[in-house]
Amino acid sequence: MGRLDGKVAVVTGAARGQGAAAARRFVAEGARVVITDVRDDLGKQLADDLGDAALYRRLDVASEEDWALAVAETVDAFGEITVLVNNAGVLHFSAIAETTLDDYQRVVGINQTGTFLGMRAVIPSMKRAGGGSIVNVSSVEGLGGMPYLVAYTATKFAIRGMTKVAAMELGEHGIRVNSVHPGAVDTAMVSDALGGFKVDVARVGRKLALRRIGQPEDVANVVLFLASDESGYCTGAEIAVDGGATATHGLS
Repeated sequence: MGRLDGKVAVVTGAARGQGAAAARRFVAEGARVVITDVRDDLGKQLADDLGDAALYRRLDVASEEDWALAVAETVDAFGEITVLVNNAGVLHFSAIAETTLDDYQRVVGINQTGTFLGMRAVIPSMKRAGGGSIVNVSSVEGLGGMPYLVAYTATKFAIRGMTKVAAMELGEHGIRVNSVHPGAVDTAMVSDALGGFKVDVARVGRKLALRRIGQPEDVANVVLFLASDESGYCTGAEIAVDGGATATHGLS
């Protein structure tokens, strides 16, 4: 028996990285999953690999219309939604004085507005289902600041706050809302933000308590727990998946 038997999940930014790892774990544990992204080729390939329990839908998370269509298609294909993972996100490196309004708003649109729209879009379906679990992927930058990441940090703090508001509003409907805060994880996000430049992540890993960089599966395992009924008394929580990065402080 799978840990997510009978669950219907929507995972954003699921064509690769943390989102893809979560989608794979969900299907392996019995869920039916709608994989959403804007990377169509990768998303379709993943859905094909996962078989009848998964389908791909293109979703611009900053678009109300896209969210309405994605929810409708999910309900039509698999039934009422009981799990949402707001994973889609982008990085942008620049000093505050050099950050353009367009760049700032682009990050806000995807990371922050996208999370808000996703939560709002699935609430009616989750209410009809009798409850559900929303997992919002924030970051360690939602727990502490990072130089040159003003837009990203702002959005990840916002996700942390929105999660707590949603948890308070939706608890009476059996809908739990929690945030996950990954640290340094080996995905393509940093390289993308740096224009394809490769970063020596092993050097970062050596600074951490666990002496290694995180893998997408490390985050997926925590997301799986929060999506499952095993976390039935958890809501409004923030869980760091960071190898110990937030266990210390700048003077250590």
